[in-house]
Amino acid sequence: MSEIETIPTLDLNRYLGRWHEICRLPLRWEGEAATDITATYSLKEDGKVRVDNRCFDKDGQATRALGEATPVDDTNARLKVTFLPKGLRWLPFTDGDYWVLKLDPNYQVSLVGTPNRKHLWLLSRDFSLPPEIRGAYLAEAQRQGFDLADLITPQHTGRVVRDEMLAND
Repeated sequence: MSEIETIPTLDLNRYLGRWHEICRLPLRWEGEAATDITATYSLKEDGKVRVDNRCFDKDGQATRALGEATPVDDTNARLKVTFLPKGLRWLPFTDGDYWVLKLDPNYQVSLVGTPNRKHLWLLSRDFSLPPEIRGAYLAEAQRQGFDLADLITPQHTGRVVRDEMLAND
């Protein structure tokens, strides 16, 4: 099977901000019962991207995972992401791929996957997407060889994990 295709270029500054997870393929570190999942990206002083993933877990508790993303080429459409503590990020093979496969011109909807086709996320600036837009993005995933049989669509209640909810963080 051929390599998956990314968008030609990604304007990191326009991509920054909060995204809502519309659907995804299963992840061992994110429970199927998680709700109100967001990813917020911000630029760090060193040019890397700070990743702040938040959700409510199966018990309704606010959780977060902090990480860092680094573009791997000049397109910025292919990044490596790690969620290891800073002191361990030097370890090899501890980062994951984050490849932007489809992005609307206004940076409102994004399809992200991994080159091995095991991980996929459909993200939106809003917590819901019209069915036709969702369908078009998932059709692109299928065209690129992603198996969507186990697709998970998390519930969005309109709640957002706020800093003060993360008492032990």
